[in-house]
Amino acid sequence: MHDGQNVVNPETSFLGVDWGLDESLVAGAAAGRLQEFIAVLVWNTPQRLQEYMPAEALRWLTTQQQCWYDRVEDRYYNPTSDAYLAMLVQELKRYVDQHYRTLPAQQHTAVMGSSMGGLVSLYALQRYPEVFGAAACLSTHWVPGGGLPVAWLAQGNIPDPATHRIYFDHGTEGLDSEYGPYQKQVDQLCKAAGYTEGVNYSSVVFPGETHNELAWRKRLHLPLEFLFGA
Repeated sequence: MHDGQNVVNPETSFLGVDWGLDESLVAGAAAGRLQEFIAVLVWNTPQRLQEYMPAEALRWLTTQQQCWYDRVEDRYYNPTSDAYLAMLVQELKRYVDQHYRTLPAQQHTAVMGSSMGGLVSLYALQRYPEVFGAAACLSTHWVPGGGLPVAWLAQGNIPDPATHRIYFDHGTEGLDSEYGPYQKQVDQLCKAAGYTEGVNYSSVVFPGETHNELAWRKRLHLPLEFLFGA
């Protein structure tokens, strides 16, 4: 899980509210709704935007018209997401698999995040399809460059629906209010690629919810059950 400092500890979480992953995991397992799983919480760094912005999207941008450059904010340039994902796969996952009781295969390995963390979670499926079998992308931040990540996905970069599962959601208030039109485009792209709602795909809207840890905490059980439902 990306932004790991926000997931279980209110003292380290942004605005002092965490996702409540530990409570959701215990409650879901006790109710028979969740399988047992190991959650690996990766803290972000001051270079969060560069680490989470899909580098391939910006590389694709270099082949497009110059007008696209003017639509991408400077803070998203020089992404390091390829190095970040390589670290997760080649160092962190390898260490966890060697030292803990894991099921290391692709179908048992998922990635989750919110906002830019949702974006890099989807990128992880595209970049390492043999490693990650599913992604949960909460309040995915599609807006860089006026939807550049969506335009890049449309170039044949949707993960294979035969071997992957994807969860998306967003609210309707605050920053989340900008996501609806982009998410509808992504839903159409994924449906055209072969994903089926309720089978290997879920896209949910939460009216009245905004863009923060409290909102994600309230609905965390849904992506967890999508990824690791009993």
